[in-house]
Amino acid sequence: MNAPRNPANLDHWQERVDLAAAFRWTVRLNMHEAVANHFSLAINEDGTRFLMNPNQQHFSRIKASDLLVVDANDPETLNRPGAPDPTAWGLHGGLHRHCAHARCAMHVHSPYATVLACLKDKRLPPLDQNAAMFFNRVAVDDAYGGLAFEDEGNRCAQLLSDPKVKTLVMGNHGVMIIGDTVAETFNRLFYFERAAQTYIMALQTGQPLAFLSDEVAEKTAREIEDYPEQDIRHLAELKAILDEEGADYAC
Repeated sequence: MNAPRNPANLDHWQERVDLAAAFRWTVRLNMHEAVANHFSLAINEDGTRFLMNPNQQHFSRIKASDLLVVDANDPETLNRPGAPDPTAWGLHGGLHRHCAHARCAMHVHSPYATVLACLKDKRLPPLDQNAAMFFNRVAVDDAYGGLAFEDEGNRCAQLLSDPKVKTLVMGNHGVMIIGDTVAETFNRLFYFERAAQTYIMALQTGQPLAFLSDEVAEKTAREIEDYPEQDIRHLAELKAILDEEGADYAC
């Protein structure tokens, strides 16, 4: 893969490139929604300064140099030119203020995760290997309170206070995935949507479902957590494909 150029001499360039690639690939997987949804990546020690996509820019056009630098502790953020989307500020600002372990956060209304979020029982059972990786590692929000402005964002952030829990099913809304890096977080987002798809499609058969035991599900989850570098290689391969196609994400 060619080394990405930094035309504007911007800080945190590699992180910007990784995040831009994740935006581009989210579109290819149809996990985006119009010009809504947002990703963020912390760039300081306590996580309160972070990169974020510009207000209502389509994921398919986002470049590394487009990403905003946002300060979760700056109450004047929304009053300045180039302010982020107010719901992005509310949701991601609250998350990065309250959960320092949430270095990267990806919020989408992806089709199958959102279907799951609309069921009476919003839990993802250990139906297959992909679902097992989330066993006892998902929080469920049953108290949707409208658009994620500041109060709603702060409320949602409290549901991810346990560092073991890196996925939040946002009831009647979508999903929030967190992680240490872009690669880890995007990989988790990919597999949660795939696991939700398998579960929803299995329900549609009307046949009895064969769930894994709790013991096997937990064992599988730990094995996947310890599996070496799959997330890093996954993102590297996606960037390699984008580079081969001449995509301008790393500009």
